[in-house]
Amino acid sequence: MERPRPKDNSAVQQAAPPSHRPDLTIATEGEFAGWRTWTRDTFESHNGPFWHRIDDDGHVRCAFRVEKKHLNGMKAVHGGCFMTFADYCLFAIATRELEGPGVTVAFGAEFLDAAFEGELIEATGEVTRAGKSLIFVRGMLKSGDRPLFTFSGTIKRVKRKVPATEVADSH
Repeated sequence: MERPRPKDNSAVQQAAPPSHRPDLTIATEGEFAGWRTWTRDTFESHNGPFWHRIDDDGHVRCAFRVEKKHLNGMKAVHGGCFMTFADYCLFAIATRELEGPGVTVAFGAEFLDAAFEGELIEATGEVTRAGKSLIFVRGMLKSGDRPLFTFSGTIKRVKRKVPATEVADSH
């Protein structure tokens, strides 16, 4: 069942984020009410919006609803959309371990199945190791019970001082 979701930021409020994520916002209505997103990355914001939340069991869940703008010429979700969403998921899944700025330094993926307009795409995953400078993450995108895409990536913590007026996370 397709449910409407906010098309703009009018249904998004500024969250009371950790001090290192002043761009964290929470949807206040629609399908993703209560879910969080980051607004600093204009590429992701334009191509999403992508959302995440922390479930009661402590696991991070990410999601987006497929729109026409996400489709390729075959009317399936464009592979670049899956990859962009999965990169967003890396940072959402690693949010507790990251605690500051980071960049993706490695990314691998496998395309398993297609998704189409109206489908809800969800991602779950795990941090497999969080070291001093690198965080390793893996996850899967699904539509319902149907696996669509698996991914793994490495985030490098960025050790630089960030002015108070700048967002500390690079993602």
